Amino acid sequence: MAPSLTQTEPAAEQKLTQHYKLHLGQYKEIDAVFVDREAEEGKTGEPPAKYPHYLPTWDRSQSWPPLEPFEHYEHGKDADTSYPNLFPDGSDVSDLTPSIGSEVRGIQLSSLSDKGKDELAYYVAKRKVVAFRNQDFADLSIPDALKYGGYFGRHHIHPTSGAPEGYPEIHLVHRGAGDKGHESYFKARTSSVAWHSDVSYEKQPPGTTFLYILDQPETGGDTLFVDAAQAYKRLSPLFQERLHGLRATHSGIEQVNAAASRNSIKRREPVVNDHPIVRTHPATGEKALYVNPQFTRDIIGLKKEESDTLLKFLYDHLAYGADFQARVKWEAGTVVIWDNRVTQHTALVDWENGQRRHLARLTPQAEAPFETPYVAPE
Repeated sequence: MAPSLTQTEPAAEQKLTQHYKLHLGQYKEIDAVFVDREAEEGKTGEPPAKYPHYLPTWDRSQSWPPLEPFEHYEHGKDADTSYPNLFPDGSDVSDLTPSIGSEVRGIQLSSLSDKGKDELAYYVAKRKVVAFRNQDFADLSIPDALKYGGYFGRHHIHPTSGAPEGYPEIHLVHRGAGDKGHESYFKARTSSVAWHSDVSYEKQPPGTTFLYILDQPETGGDTLFVDAAQAYKRLSPLFQERLHGLRATHSGIEQVNAAASRNSIKRREPVVNDHPIVRTHPATGEKALYVNPQFTRDIIGLKKEESDTLLKFLYDHLAYGADFQARVKWEAGTVVIWDNRVTQHTALVDWENGQRRHLARLTPQAEAPFETPYVAPE
């Protein structure tokens, strides 16, 4: 029997909005590239910025040549490791976890002598990240803050970030009052976690690094840190030994492309450099994993599939290592100092009430990463 003739109505055509998204690989970008001046001046009902001279600017006239090599002096090697100049009587020091993270009250960073700064560099390298509370650092003049940070190395000038007018050496982290950037970000991403060591693509990446709070939401916006030295120690001796001698490329191209896609600035042409996967700290001698998904791209000498597999294991090992991580909560007057050579971190975008989050970073560069021979554990 022939099938009966039936008439079907076409389903209503579903219209899908097409969105082209620039693919930046693992690189995540959420920072704003403009400032709502009225909101920051308190003209929209929100409290005004507490430190308006630290509001970010993006000067398109700035164009910097490639960074030149320099000889870094590691002050942590001069430290008295009993810390008499860092922790006088009355200091209150508590550890956040056994291997990473400490909180300090009762000292004033701005009053440290050079010997105290030497001890600070070594102590931070050992504890990986330290939160100093009740500091006056944000109230220093910007030139004084830069002079202080310059003791620890040559200031890095970020290729794309906002900076206070006239001071490109200051890297600013800023989400203004009423900012809703998280809404568009989370339409494309499930998480704001983006583990990294700052600007690891440079030939001489940062060492002792300072981040101080200017404004913060009532809750949220914490920063996570992971102990990359403990992560190395957790690997089997055979795996540790295999990693020695391997080098990986670190790229700043995606960061510049992300800025360009939002019509932001480019102070300097992006670079790609390679570093050892296992680097050694010059003062403590500790070995640490030195790869991160924000900037690391390939392991030299391996095929893509081999490189991707090994890097994914290392990224996951660091990201899932909650037993060698610390979470730092921000409060007024906090200065957080970490050593970019032995730790990685990620900011968290977890507050949605539009409250301002504003911080300033000093990023002294250190030595070119180097590797020392593998030593089997005893």
